[in-house]
Amino acid sequence: MKRKTPYIVATVILFIALAFFLAPIYFAVITSFKTPMEIAESIMAFPKSLNLANYIDGMKKSDFARSLRNSATITFPSVALIVLFSSMGGYSIARNSSWSRLIKSLDSLYLASLMIPFQILMIPVYKIFKNLGLQNNLGGMILMLTGYSIAYATFLYVGFVKSVPRELEEAALIDGCGPLQMFFRIVFPLLKPITATVAALHVMWLWNDFQISIILLQKDKVRTLTVKQFYFFGQYTSEYGMAFAASIVAMMPVVIVFMLLQKYIVAGISAGAVKS
Repeated sequence: MKRKTPYIVATVILFIALAFFLAPIYFAVITSFKTPMEIAESIMAFPKSLNLANYIDGMKKSDFARSLRNSATITFPSVALIVLFSSMGGYSIARNSSWSRLIKSLDSLYLASLMIPFQILMIPVYKIFKNLGLQNNLGGMILMLTGYSIAYATFLYVGFVKSVPRELEEAALIDGCGPLQMFFRIVFPLLKPITATVAALHVMWLWNDFQISIILLQKDKVRTLTVKQFYFFGQYTSEYGMAFAASIVAMMPVVIVFMLLQKYIVAGISAGAVKS
């Protein structure tokens, strides 16, 4: 019994933590099927019937097709650029920081930038993008999200690249590969776990981004799903049913990406987070 006690305690704690994390999802799902009257009567009770009106009205009010297209147009090209630039930058830092002070200082600069909250940058970013004509522009939004996200992604790549044997690169160079061929043909395929991790994390973060989107995308035709959901809540009314319904539909692409890449995420984070 003494041997089983720690196991029992750990199991109880695990189930409590699981209930804590699943509770918001439970409330969101059951609320999305309720009428306004049912929501006012009880938050925790099951809906009396599967009311799909919230999903239909929520998708209409949020202009779901266009908002989904805007979110996809911003998120996936940004993630592709983040993976491309951060993998190359992380490789250069990992291989050259030991002898180049400039590259080593660049690594420190990336790490320092992670401690700067976006709230400090909001006003300068707004003014710069407005002056450059990039406000209310999906291309400008891609540029902003890519630049803002590269530091953390590069940090993850640096730690992972250090675990790749140099002998493979030396053999490729001896066989006649140039630096770019060697990176894309030999090194980059070996970065598959950390690439999947970076892609999955940034799909989630960029898809759910609100602060940058609401500053740079103020016209209705370029608003993303997260910004559109903000308008379900007014000064005097709050349409919880439609808001939760739209949120559940909007999070499905992120869930699909995580299901496809989940086996790489833990390995990538644990390897990329090690600084040597």
